[in-house]
Amino acid sequence: MIDVAAILGSVPYCAWLGVSARIEDGAVVLDLPFDAKLVGNPILPALHGGVTGSLLETAAIAQILWETGGKTIPRSVDITIDYLRSAGPLTTHARAHIVRQGRRVISARAEMWQDDPARPVASFRGHFLLASSE
Repeated sequence: MIDVAAILGSVPYCAWLGVSARIEDGAVVLDLPFDAKLVGNPILPALHGGVTGSLLETAAIAQILWETGGKTIPRSVDITIDYLRSAGPLTTHARAHIVRQGRRVISARAEMWQDDPARPVASFRGHFLLASSE
């Protein structure tokens, strides 16, 4: 199995964000502790949209690596992020699942929540190019 925590630890941006990974019910769950440096709107305060997007994309990539046993990080082809509500000053979690996998392209969805998984703060849809086996 792929050591997702080690992969995240080797990515400087993930280390700077403070992202950690755990496996729950066969899925990779990313945890992002709140930090004032991640605030995009200090009036609310709310997480920066770029932090939200990167956490969701990272969750999708981590799940793809976990499920496929891939050794190379897949490249993003396209992504769509739906911002559903503000992410406040709480620990944030993200989880993804593979929707469809072809020989070269894989489709994934992800959700991000804080205190209740049934109340997501953002969702993600994306397609990734898998490394060629040649």
